[in-house]
Amino acid sequence: MIPKLTSRAEFIALMAMMVATVAFSVDSMLPALPQIARELTPDHINQAQFIIAAFVIGMGIGTLFTGPLSDSFGRKPMIIATAALYILGAALSYFAPTIEMMIAARFLQGLGAAGPRTISLAVIRDLYSGREMARLMSFVMMVFTMIPAVAPMIGLGIMAVTGWRGIFLAFIAFSLISVLWMGLRLDEPLPKARRRPLNLRQLATATREMLSIPMVRQSILVQTMCFAMLFSSITMIQQIFDLTFEKSTSFTFWFFAMALCVAAANMLNAALVVRFGMWRMVTGVLAAMILASALMLAFYASGPALGALFAAYLAWQSIVFFQMGLTLGNLNALAMGPLGHIAGLGSSIIGAVSTLGGAVCGAAVGQLFDGTPMPLILGVSAMSICGFVTMLRMNSIEARAA
Repeated sequence: MIPKLTSRAEFIALMAMMVATVAFSVDSMLPALPQIARELTPDHINQAQFIIAAFVIGMGIGTLFTGPLSDSFGRKPMIIATAALYILGAALSYFAPTIEMMIAARFLQGLGAAGPRTISLAVIRDLYSGREMARLMSFVMMVFTMIPAVAPMIGLGIMAVTGWRGIFLAFIAFSLISVLWMGLRLDEPLPKARRRPLNLRQLATATREMLSIPMVRQSILVQTMCFAMLFSSITMIQQIFDLTFEKSTSFTFWFFAMALCVAAANMLNAALVVRFGMWRMVTGVLAAMILASALMLAFYASGPALGALFAAYLAWQSIVFFQMGLTLGNLNALAMGPLGHIAGLGSSIIGAVSTLGGAVCGAAVGQLFDGTPMPLILGVSAMSICGFVTMLRMNSIEARAA
């Protein structure tokens, strides 16, 4: 049962706010990247991309530990501790005089952000089960999917009033509000009697067991490639709008429209996955992504006018975002299938490995930006092919095992 001081709607809003910490911390920074690059790293503007990559890498590493730590020490204490780390990282980012200090502070902020994101999902599992848990999770995710669409607009509005450093003050305020709200309105969902001692050996054993299962191993690889497509796109998208198409002023509105593709894809996936199955959905979407990228490369090679290229890029980038809603959830389900006996640890490890791998790949592709979208198109093409081939291999292994 939800604690008596918290209504169902309030509980959903609180959980959605905590889950949204990561999306808000990434996407609201996008409009600020060109200005940060001009001020902190004018001679190497691509280094500003590491402001996003460092945060995601920190979050990926943090995801590995926050779940097990909250199992041992309780949900609320760990949310408060990781929120303090997040606030410290945001404060250090606000005062950072160099790009190197900014990147280090963002890594720290990402470590902290893993707590509210991961533990809030555990809170839902603590209080609910079965269909009711799935129903509440769907409401939380519905709210969450709107954050990437509106976050750049929020960041742009803050910049207009306070400058780009003011965005970090907004992060601090966001975290303080969510933690105070939780502290005052939510009882501890994991009593001491249900807590488990921290066992690093168990974590290492679970990791080895997971990686010995071909289905899990390959699902994680494909999920990593899909995350890499997303992070590559997010890392480069502001520069492409600004330097390639000179549309930085309208970036937030176009990003809003493209980000809504993820929400639409999630709803479509819910309607189709029962009929077609997870493997077919992911394999078909990756095949479509390969085709779309091949068409985009051919169109780019034809030397189109800038306006036509912009329209084609918008369509292609929307497809990249759309495929996220049709792949990530299904891949996570495929990977978790054989891991019912270690589901909690398995979920943390899958999330950490795929996020960290995707962030590293995305950062590497981002550094290839040369003023055109070509490095991004080539990178997404390679990732799509890798994911598609892995899905075919996964199916052949399953067929032989049967």
